[in-house]
Amino acid sequence: MARPSGSGSDDARALAAAVVSMWHPRAFRHNVGIALRAIASARLRSALTILGVVIGVATVMTMASIVQGIRDQIVSTIEVAGPSTFYVFKVFSQTPINPQNPPAYVRIRPDLSEDEAVRLRRLPEVGYAGLWSQTLARVEYDGVRTQAVAMFGADEGFPIIQGGELLSGRWFLRSEIASGAAVAILQENVARRVFGEVNPLEQWIRIGGRPAQVIGVWQEPGNIFAPPGQETGGVVPFRFLDRSFTIDRTAALWIPVKPREGVSVATAQEAVTIELRASRGLRPADRNSFDIVTQDQILDTFNSLTGVFFLVMIVLSAVALLVGGIGVMAIMMVSVTSRTREIGLRKAVGATKRDILSQFLVEAATLTGIGGVIGILLGIVTGRVVTMLLDVETGVPLGLTAIAVAVSVGIGIVFGMVPARRAARLDPIEALRHE
Repeated sequence: MARPSGSGSDDARALAAAVVSMWHPRAFRHNVGIALRAIASARLRSALTILGVVIGVATVMTMASIVQGIRDQIVSTIEVAGPSTFYVFKVFSQTPINPQNPPAYVRIRPDLSEDEAVRLRRLPEVGYAGLWSQTLARVEYDGVRTQAVAMFGADEGFPIIQGGELLSGRWFLRSEIASGAAVAILQENVARRVFGEVNPLEQWIRIGGRPAQVIGVWQEPGNIFAPPGQETGGVVPFRFLDRSFTIDRTAALWIPVKPREGVSVATAQEAVTIELRASRGLRPADRNSFDIVTQDQILDTFNSLTGVFFLVMIVLSAVALLVGGIGVMAIMMVSVTSRTREIGLRKAVGATKRDILSQFLVEAATLTGIGGVIGILLGIVTGRVVTMLLDVETGVPLGLTAIAVAVSVGIGIVFGMVPARRAARLDPIEALRHE
């Protein structure tokens, strides 16, 4: 009569010992060799098994690359403007507001004005403040025109806040800003597209059908605050944009504020709040009829939006990994059945329960580890392609790469425990009789 294989506590101790011993260098190399031979003997079955792991890990890596690339760009943009720069909006909302039919609390708020920007600029705590706006328009020259691009309406403080480099020409004169002159500084890519080899300086173009003279070419820094897929066309004096186009004064009109050197953001914000409340005649009990947004708030908004998106991707990836884990368990159960005689022989020549457990756990971990590595490589390549299409610079998320490998191997160990225990509990005599 066959001797019982041991109690549940004995199995648990053996399993724990096997998990520890499987990482011993000599035993690990030996078991990996056995695992690779087993995988090679059933290539198609093994490939289908690890497919779920590949899909899950690749999805996580792709999303991580995209999110990291976008986050790096938004941080870079914040660094250009300076971490102390903040913005005054009529209303700041994470969800779009229909300018034709805004909510009541938006309708009762007055629009931002040039007079308010001037008042803020005169505050001793403020180094710069100006009224800016943005609209969409096509840039056209000699029959060549772009798709709708974002045109800023600003003043001489534009390079201070927005950054970038003036490649040729000049910035606006004070007289041009005051009069709203029909002059424009084009973004480098837009200038190259419409002018080709022609020198754009002093040339007349049409912006949304309105004539303007090019006085400069500007290279912008990475700017994630532009809507996805929308290119920045350039900048014109605010009064020219205000006079020539219909501006969305709810969402596309704002006052960037940069505190004076040595003044904290909190101090400058307090001074701006007091000045705006006083100029708008608000009583102490009245709520602010404007919103002040800091760079940290913009980053938090971005993180909250991408966090939900990333969480959904993690859940979908987890489902794929779970399917892959179940596949690993299935193939390992089949492997145990098909290799029953081999297990009996190993036990007959002295292999312990711990040795058998280690062998099959390493085999399961090898399966999912291979799937994890393939998934990482596929995810990095896919993420790189997507970020290139989005014109976003990104790097390899090294931390997540290590986690992905660990998770994929861990899945193999967890889902390999049941078949490994089954193999370890086989009676050697019965196993040797198996055909």
